[in-house]
Amino acid sequence: MTFNVAADAYGRFMGRYSEPLSTVFADWVGVRAGQSALDVGCGPGALTQTLVDRLGVANVSAADPSPPFVEAVSARFPGLVVHRAPAEQLPFDDGAFDVTLAQLVVHFMQDPVTGVAEMARVTRPGGVVAACTWDLAGDRSPLNPLWSAARRLDPRITDESHLAGAREGQLAAIARDAGLRDVESGEIAVTVIHPNFDEWWEPFTLGVGPAGEYVKSLDDDGREALREEARRGFPAEGPFEITAVAWAVRGLA
Repeated sequence: MTFNVAADAYGRFMGRYSEPLSTVFADWVGVRAGQSALDVGCGPGALTQTLVDRLGVANVSAADPSPPFVEAVSARFPGLVVHRAPAEQLPFDDGAFDVTLAQLVVHFMQDPVTGVAEMARVTRPGGVVAACTWDLAGDRSPLNPLWSAARRLDPRITDESHLAGAREGQLAAIARDAGLRDVESGEIAVTVIHPNFDEWWEPFTLGVGPAGEYVKSLDDDGREALREEARRGFPAEGPFEITAVAWAVRGLA
């Protein structure tokens, strides 16, 4: 899936979770100074920022199939090597990086095994290849309140729980099928405070990703019904927290 939306729309929709997640993910992978790294499916640059902060822009490269995201990342990080390319066709030499990462990307790859195998190809032998995806099937993703409300209104809907890597064990299986060695898997999580319901809801109306596309596909009455159904799951007033859990996997190229 290519996100043909403005980078700021994606940032408002998912950046509030992906930005803190990037720090937790990089820690779990073991990204450290002196390494070179590639951010696959970089989006508007949540993980890229963490990698640049730790390694320096000269030691970081990025790739994404979405033109608006490539443009945004290029502007955000002057000097960064960034290419418009899907994970399955990375335009980098064999063994070019010490660590290659894909945050919240595998479930949108056209061919996840090929995509992760490409990540391994561009990583030096013995280097680390890692990925993470939200626990979409376990109802622990940041999208769960929206999809749960939608299912209560219409049990026939297709949510994101069927996507690759959405279930426990799937990421590890993909990694092994892609040829990674010494595969390890685990959970990582972030907790985000939302000041009120409207701040949480509004980004879902921007048409970003499957959830945003679903909300946008509804007529005015359907959208309002979904909004009110989702509201019932939160406090009537004041701030609230959402803890989002992701599956993570790492292995050696």
